[in-house]
Amino acid sequence: MKTNRRTFLTGVSAAAATAFSGAAGAQTVIEDIIRSPRRGAWGDQFDARASQGGKVASNLPIFSPETVSYIERAILDYSNIVGQGGWQRVPDTKKLELGVSDPDVETLRRRLMVSGDLSQRAGMSQAFDSYVDAALKRFQARHGLPADGVTGRYTYSALNVPAAVRLGQLETNLVRLRAIAGNLEDRYVAVNIPAAEIEAVERGRVALRHTAIVGKVDRQTPILDSKINEIIINPYWNAPASIVRKDIIPLMRKNPSYLTDNNIRLIAPDGSEVDPLNVDWSTDDAEKYRFRQDPGKINAMASIKINFPNTHAVYMHDTPQQGLFRDLDRFYSSGCVRVQNVRDLVTWILKNTDGWNRRRIEQTIQTDQDVRIAVADPVPVHFTYVSAWSTGDGVVHFRDDIYGRDGASELQISTAL
Repeated sequence: MKTNRRTFLTGVSAAAATAFSGAAGAQTVIEDIIRSPRRGAWGDQFDARASQGGKVASNLPIFSPETVSYIERAILDYSNIVGQGGWQRVPDTKKLELGVSDPDVETLRRRLMVSGDLSQRAGMSQAFDSYVDAALKRFQARHGLPADGVTGRYTYSALNVPAAVRLGQLETNLVRLRAIAGNLEDRYVAVNIPAAEIEAVERGRVALRHTAIVGKVDRQTPILDSKINEIIINPYWNAPASIVRKDIIPLMRKNPSYLTDNNIRLIAPDGSEVDPLNVDWSTDDAEKYRFRQDPGKINAMASIKINFPNTHAVYMHDTPQQGLFRDLDRFYSSGCVRVQNVRDLVTWILKNTDGWNRRRIEQTIQTDQDVRIAVADPVPVHFTYVSAWSTGDGVVHFRDDIYGRDGASELQISTAL
């Protein structure tokens, strides 16, 4: 079932910042950058500030009044970039990385300077040196890409989204952030679908951040607001009707032992168990049964299910396929949300529920018994769609518009590659 994208030369010297305040000044600075001496090797010690440095990670929640202020500032900066002609397209035919010397590195330098990832003090050169390496890693981290300092196809695609399109993306997401940021609780869980990421927020700061797997383009995770009211340890999995129809029945037609191999039982409307061999799988008659998978290591939800009332019949859960969390495009599910290190999140959710500390959670998992826990203080949960935001300090994040809700085809990078 098969995708932080991160203001305009904000960390440069005071003189450069002053120069960028006007159109003519901005053009002068860019021209100075382009005309600066070429250097094939760097004799001085690496200066992180020349790569613009600064941490991309932050404990500021995506939804906060501060984030709204930062994204408003980013919009002003990107408006300035667009007004100066945006950035040049970086040729995408070569693998550029540390140690390479190539004319395209100069184009990459200019691109990273305009977006604020590389300081003008790094100068111009065909050498892919430690300055460019650090700057590219910063760019990749802002865009939710593996920060490996190598120009792969996803990095090139992100680099070559036009500045005007990025500005529009910021403006679109400002509206979303304004609608939510002022109405959040002291303690909540936020699932950001385009980022495939979860934040557990307490007192205005991120207490936990989790990698997630969310819905495929044709089985999208919905936008919703609810409250987490129940945790199930070692849950039974009841396959949704859509999965029965689209996945399980076709699999049974190919492999009649599929249900038995995966500990899935057929339950009739009267509650009795039905032998799969007594079902005609060439028809859709099986849709009238309930498909229930026993608890255990191969259960589709693994050890944990996080419940909250909603009309979409979705939930959050563990998964036996932990390797999927390492993938770049994490849009594999049928709408529900899989959570990496889910036991940490559950421990945080149950912190005010008497008797349910981490040790007891782990002990209960080992029993393989289905146990339901009512959350003493139901925790608000928000499934959201934010593909661009800023956490301040010149850090602007961008993500793929995986569901095509931002209105520009250039932003659907993963689906285009």
